[in-house]
Amino acid sequence: MPNAFDTSIFKSYDVRGIVGTQLTPDVAYLIGRAFVQALGRTNICIGRDMRPSGEALLDALTRGAVDGGANVTHIGLISTDALYFAVGHYGFDGGVMITASHNPAQYNGLKFCREQAQAISLDTGLADVRDLAVSGAFSEPSRKGEVASREILDDFGKHCVSFVRDPAKIKPYTIAIDAGNGMAGLTVPYVFKYLPQVKVIPLFFELDGTFPNHPASPIEDENKLALRKAVLDHTCDLGAAFDGDADRMFIVDEQGGFPDGSIVTAAVGVATLKKYPGSKILYNLICSRSVPEAIVQHGGTPVRSQVGHSLIKPQMREENIPFGGEHSGHFYFRENWFADSGMIALLQCLDLFSEIDGPVTQAIAPYNTRFRSGEINTTVADADQKMHHIEERFKDGKIDHLDGVTVEYPDWWLNVRKSNTEPLLRLNVEGDTRALMEKGRDEALAVISA
Repeated sequence: MPNAFDTSIFKSYDVRGIVGTQLTPDVAYLIGRAFVQALGRTNICIGRDMRPSGEALLDALTRGAVDGGANVTHIGLISTDALYFAVGHYGFDGGVMITASHNPAQYNGLKFCREQAQAISLDTGLADVRDLAVSGAFSEPSRKGEVASREILDDFGKHCVSFVRDPAKIKPYTIAIDAGNGMAGLTVPYVFKYLPQVKVIPLFFELDGTFPNHPASPIEDENKLALRKAVLDHTCDLGAAFDGDADRMFIVDEQGGFPDGSIVTAAVGVATLKKYPGSKILYNLICSRSVPEAIVQHGGTPVRSQVGHSLIKPQMREENIPFGGEHSGHFYFRENWFADSGMIALLQCLDLFSEIDGPVTQAIAPYNTRFRSGEINTTVADADQKMHHIEERFKDGKIDHLDGVTVEYPDWWLNVRKSNTEPLLRLNVEGDTRALMEKGRDEALAVISA
């Protein structure tokens, strides 16, 4: 018998919706049942973030998976990168993370992966899960699954620190870390106990899925203001901000500056090349031109990619690339089953910065050489038409269509691309000078809003 629920909660890369109306325990049960049957999973783990709705969704999802014949291991309150670790390290054939990442408190969601922490998107199985959940055409398994639980955070901490070439060489830094009342508040102590010389100043480490202090979305500078203040007040060497499920990370330098994800991509890329000389390093096409320049300068081969983890992870796996980074604070590691981890990226930054005789601003100065607009989102009626207008307006530039429309000039470039989930056009502009960036930005915005 078909099941009626709002299938718009199935996004390109995950399930996400408003709790109680779109995403209910009944829907979670159907999804759990469909996940194990449609994708043939028999031994999965499930973790959740700190959102109050997570417990009821966990119970329902577990019932669905068990009724579908799969064994379920609960790994408790966890970050998304710790779930990926658990699937890869312990050999589960699937995993589900109950989280809505940086979304407001009324949302929750589900992120899925198969064995080796391979992400599942609409194109690689999530559409099959959706269709089976709707149809309700479940087959009865020969046996029901069983439920167990496992503590993984100690092993996760050791795994993260294994990315540091020599933990003893990390400087005795003072770092302010803003968990945004998200899962980093739980995971950070398990990692930094292996770096006792580093002093952590915790901000908003209390797990609270109502986000009482600020949204757990550090890509927006206004959500890093408390961290900036802490860095300056405590004379910290740097700060780090994590999003709600702690898979993305942004740094704040010792002067309270906000280096973006491009700068971290360049820094971690250079750190990776010290460990794996001559290797390929992937960066998405929104990253600064300074990223491929740094990779070449340090003997690596830059690989330019589209935006988004479901495209990047398979490409890295196929080409055996040890590290990939995105402007949005997602950083991917081969020795982490090609999955992303903000925590590992932070540790690799500390590894690189510890080699520099000077502050963080000096360490990142070689990669922080241009001016970026940040991502500017505009609601548009017809995104394709607007992208065509951008091409017309800037037709004297070098144009490519790897992801949306990129227009390149010798001293500045822009990219416009559509959102996967909303009627938005996303604009990014970079210039060798602030004036060039602002001129390009304003001209592009004039076309978009015309």
